[in-house]
Amino acid sequence: MVNTSKKPRFRFAPSPTGYLHVGGARTALYNYLLARQLGGDFILRIEDTDLERSTPESIQAILDSMKWLKMEWDEGPYFQTKRFDLYNQYIDQLIKEKKAYPCFCTSQELEAKRALAQKEKRKPMYDRTCYKLSTSDVEKKISSGEKHCIRFHSHDEGSIIINDLVKGRVEIAEKELDDLIIRRTDGSPTYNFTVVIDDMTMGITHVIRGDDHLNNTPRQMQLYQAFGATPPQFAHLPLILGTDKKRLSKRHGATSVMAYYEMGYLPDALINYLARIGWAYKDQEVFTRQDLIEKFSIESVSKAAGVFNPEKLLWLNGLYIRESKPEDLAKLLPHYLEKRGIISNDTSLFVELVKISQEKSKTLEEMADLVDFAFKETRPDEALQNKFLGKENKPHLKLVYDRLEKLENFDIAGITNVFTTLVQETGLKLGQIAQPVRVALSGKNISPGIYEIIRILGKKTCLARISKYLE
Repeated sequence: MVNTSKKPRFRFAPSPTGYLHVGGARTALYNYLLARQLGGDFILRIEDTDLERSTPESIQAILDSMKWLKMEWDEGPYFQTKRFDLYNQYIDQLIKEKKAYPCFCTSQELEAKRALAQKEKRKPMYDRTCYKLSTSDVEKKISSGEKHCIRFHSHDEGSIIINDLVKGRVEIAEKELDDLIIRRTDGSPTYNFTVVIDDMTMGITHVIRGDDHLNNTPRQMQLYQAFGATPPQFAHLPLILGTDKKRLSKRHGATSVMAYYEMGYLPDALINYLARIGWAYKDQEVFTRQDLIEKFSIESVSKAAGVFNPEKLLWLNGLYIRESKPEDLAKLLPHYLEKRGIISNDTSLFVELVKISQEKSKTLEEMADLVDFAFKETRPDEALQNKFLGKENKPHLKLVYDRLEKLENFDIAGITNVFTTLVQETGLKLGQIAQPVRVALSGKNISPGIYEIIRILGKKTCLARISKYLE
């Protein structure tokens, strides 16, 4: 059970070495939901100690993704690179308490030790050569400027026990853990050390993260013990797999959060879908954000890996689009039209366009494709022209042109009457008359309703577009 004896504090701590992956977004979401459910704090921390791979662009991508998903953080973002002085204070404390020591072994010497261990069929572990150095030898080496890292002195007896909220009880003998490097020869602290100091000093009560971090946890538990600190409760989430049951990667499609924004997905749909990967509440599929805050439980997260199914996400996004208020979608649509070179600030027109395309759109990209006819004329491709705008269809187009030209009340009722009357008079099916008009006006054979297209375009534009195929 989640311990709530003091105010819960959760954190999301991504490394800015690339975009925010959907797996990372799910981790952030579970932390966010529990923080809101339990009246706790949600902290954003950027773990940017990998100076070679961390980039400002990646940091911005993480912040943009969090904001788009509307996962507001209560504190931060904190940056590890701005906390080096703090880390060094704690490293110095461990050295003073004889819980850490300088190691002067070169990479060549360490490699030789590893090779020997493998040859002798021993587990490759540091043999504590430098731990055995006398104080005077250590001082001489340091004063001479000899390069060294700092290692944490591990215990040889006892066990580390982790009561994981997802995995259950995990136990490892401390003799299996060698002396962890906590500061590199270049003076930079290592991940396993900084994360403990951050969580400890920030008062983090719960650490929910991917199970690729589970192997790090026993080492981190040792550090908590060394500082006499109470460790947080841990929950390690299983991986997200592709539909082929292999680790989710680009070969399965988009994995970046912001890629889904550009593809026209709604943040609440993605949030809903990510929450359900590896977690369930009865048979419910669709959740509002408030539903998730109220019903989510970390104990109900499956121990097995979840599968990311793009088709199911697409279905869910379509549902969210159909159920959204047209006025809300109208505020989002311009971005996708701008990608097509369409700039407009006609808010009332956007609302109308959403209303006539909402039922047919699974994404805002699809919606933009359906409604761009209102802003630009698209010439149909050769196949569509041959099928719908050839000689045999010109008489039908001419009939519609003539009726629309004479139509005084250019509203839905009047436009509908034009087509129903032509169907009755000619004996043709509605599709035989309407589809050529649709292609002539929109350049596509899939679009919103033909009557709505004609009404929105207006008489002048409709006649101008149709006339080009009557020549």
